[in-house]
Amino acid sequence: MTDDQRAIDSRIQQLNQRLKLARLGVQIERRSQKLSLRGTFPPRPGSDRLRPYQQRVPLGLPATSAGLKQAEQEAKIVAAQLLQKSFDWRNYHCGTGGLRLNQLELEQQLRAFEQDFFTQRDRRSRSAATTSTWNTAYAPYLRKLRTVVAANPQMTMAEAMHKTIHTTAEDSRSRQICCTALAALARFLDLDLPFDLKTFWGSYGPNAVEHRDLPSDDVIVATFEQIPHPEWRFVYGMMATYGLRNHEVFFCDYSALQQGNPNASIRVLPMTKTGSHEVWPFYPEWVDRFNLRDIQLPDVETDLKRTTLQRVGQHVTVQFRRYNIPFNPYSLRHAWAVRTIHFGLPDTVAARMMGHSVAVHTRTYHQWMTHRDQQMAVEAALQRSRLKSPESPMIEPALIEGEGDSKGE
Repeated sequence: MTDDQRAIDSRIQQLNQRLKLARLGVQIERRSQKLSLRGTFPPRPGSDRLRPYQQRVPLGLPATSAGLKQAEQEAKIVAAQLLQKSFDWRNYHCGTGGLRLNQLELEQQLRAFEQDFFTQRDRRSRSAATTSTWNTAYAPYLRKLRTVVAANPQMTMAEAMHKTIHTTAEDSRSRQICCTALAALARFLDLDLPFDLKTFWGSYGPNAVEHRDLPSDDVIVATFEQIPHPEWRFVYGMMATYGLRNHEVFFCDYSALQQGNPNASIRVLPMTKTGSHEVWPFYPEWVDRFNLRDIQLPDVETDLKRTTLQRVGQHVTVQFRRYNIPFNPYSLRHAWAVRTIHFGLPDTVAARMMGHSVAVHTRTYHQWMTHRDQQMAVEAALQRSRLKSPESPMIEPALIEGEGDSKGE
């Protein structure tokens, strides 16, 4: 320990004595060359704790005479906040230099926001799904905000957010995501905006679903035969048969499929966008038709320390274009969803297999039912009605069992 450090520690001891006599409930500590506060604080965001307990608050202040003066003032402010039950951990991220969020430069605020985002969603580590959400739904729009602020330094934060939103297309999903990301940032910074960001969404929303001409089952089978490489045929076949997202094909447990499980179910692994879930094939006969028990994955980087779920999925999109497939990869997933409706699979089950909520499932896929789809559903319903009708001829048990199997019951 140097003489300067001994001198600082002596001053810290004297300062802490004054804080103790004032019964402020906090003390100052030197940790290496930085100063912190120690006291009984409420649990941090994302903590499993329910009650306040002894913790350190990093001030980001240097262990110098000037730093000590500022730390003493901060100790008094924090003690008052604790007394008033208004202490907020968001104001004390590492590297804020003892300043509160509204006193920081934009870049520091965004770093603190990013740190809070991952803390709230993933207590132990940055999962691939959380990282993918940040990279696709937050980071692009925060970059837009940075650009607007840099070009218009005279603007208030509210004005900069307003201008950033209007760099996106009206009535679009990107406009909605931008509003969502900036609204989250505003809440984090405790900004009192003079407008409700949801009013800028426009007509985009749950009921404004884009119409899609989905490929028929015959087209899906015929297209499979045109793909020259077996590894990418496997990817295509899995997406068509199981309704997987682009990246999910590379993150599945195929052991039951390889072992000849007659149900041919697979399990999507936890590191994917919506976590672990089990999926059954529709149609089951496509498992053998597409030779899906022979697992052949392309050589794509899947180490999520070196890539992201989004990049993995982009490989699939690129290959679809390379092979001139007349629809995008997600059309296979959407066709699978509509197919389960024809089979009479309950929405709760189909939604669980797709890894999203029942609300998303019903408001999205039921609106994609074309005249062709509705006609097929009507014919299937009438056929089931005839089989159950008392006037219908006797149906052999084997036929009934076969029908049940085709529905995945």
